Amino acid sequence: MLATGTTLGPYKILGPLGAGGMGEVYRARDMRLGRDVAIRVLSPAFAENEDRLRRFGGKSGRNYKPAHAYPVDSTPYNCL
Repeated sequence: MLATGTTLGPYKILGPLGAGGMGEVYRARDMRLGRDVAIRVLSPAFAENEDRLRRFGGKSGRNYKPAHAYPVDSTPYNCL
């Protein structure tokens, strides 16, 4: 789990949002754009599995259609 205040590139972690089978999701601040974003972090157990990496990256692809009327940006930041 990432601690509040941790930075990943231009993103500053504000706190956890949730966790699932493939990893964790955090609320973060994009310091370049000055807005909040959701950061998905892949669990280390799946970091070397090409299929899992493809599935992980595909969730924020161009063909993604949000199910909610007011979506939050999801920006992948792949740290292996």
